[in-house]
Amino acid sequence: MTSVERPLFDTVAVLGLGLLGGSVALATRRFGVARRLVAAGRRRAPLERARADGIVDEIGDARDIVADADLVILATPVGSMPRVLEQAARSLRPGTVVTDVGSVKACLVDTLPGLLPVGVEYIGSHPMSGSHLRGVEHARSDLFEGACCVVTPHAGSDADACERVELFWRRLGARVVQRDPVRHDEEVAWTSHAPHVLAFAFAHALAAAPEGAGELAAGGFRDFTRIAASDAELWGDILSANRKALAGPLEAFGESLRALARAIEEGDGDAQEDYLTRARSTLTSVRELAFRDAPASGSAPAFENTKAPQCARSGGENPEIQSRPSDGTPRK
Repeated sequence: MTSVERPLFDTVAVLGLGLLGGSVALATRRFGVARRLVAAGRRRAPLERARADGIVDEIGDARDIVADADLVILATPVGSMPRVLEQAARSLRPGTVVTDVGSVKACLVDTLPGLLPVGVEYIGSHPMSGSHLRGVEHARSDLFEGACCVVTPHAGSDADACERVELFWRRLGARVVQRDPVRHDEEVAWTSHAPHVLAFAFAHALAAAPEGAGELAAGGFRDFTRIAASDAELWGDILSANRKALAGPLEAFGESLRALARAIEEGDGDAQEDYLTRARSTLTSVRELAFRDAPASGSAPAFENTKAPQCARSGGENPEIQSRPSDGTPRK
């Protein structure tokens, strides 16, 4: 995969130029996937910076910027996508394909196709890569390399449009898999959304911790709580959108936590050891599937043998994992 390959699209439009939208633009530029890149967004300053840095060729209002686009990528929070697409829809021409980077799919399939004019196709996407950081200044052209990207065609989807979306993500370096939108939401509820709920809940409970406990926090605390620094408004939107699929994982976790708590309270060492052994075995199976394409590391225990890509490309993370903007320059 090199930048000299023939472009897949003449014009790609990115609506929402934050971490994910900016990374899509950088990767599209790097690998020569489009002849021309255009962008629109809520805030003018990031757009101006992206144009000045050569990340995109043109910026403007969503309804104007999509007029010549062959591929439109919605990179806003999930809750904003219908409104943004509705603003741009009248300018879309037949043959254009619309996709997105949202981490919830069933609600989008129920809404977005009905907003499109005849001849324009919507095919959902979810690149499983992101960061707790926010903003185009943290965008990176290698964000999708080796990451899983879920493509979610729905009943009546055009096969050619689906193939074009899949090829787009492959050219950006992603490993593409297909899921039904409902199944997608059920699976990410387990692997991404529920872990965030647990991290947020633990962070909330820290208010009851002894004063000064933070002085003793080390690597395990840092790793477990990192995603709890994600943007509250954005994640409230995600959790609400996927509330039905989250019910099962949260109930299962509640039962699991209660079982471990009983074993600890009763001082039942055998029950605790059995519980932890089963947990480790299950984790090993899931991690081997999730990180099967990552390099191994020495002779570490089984569940550590398959390393997750670091930070922004770690498995199970989502485009919406964002905290607060900070200054910096895009990494190309």
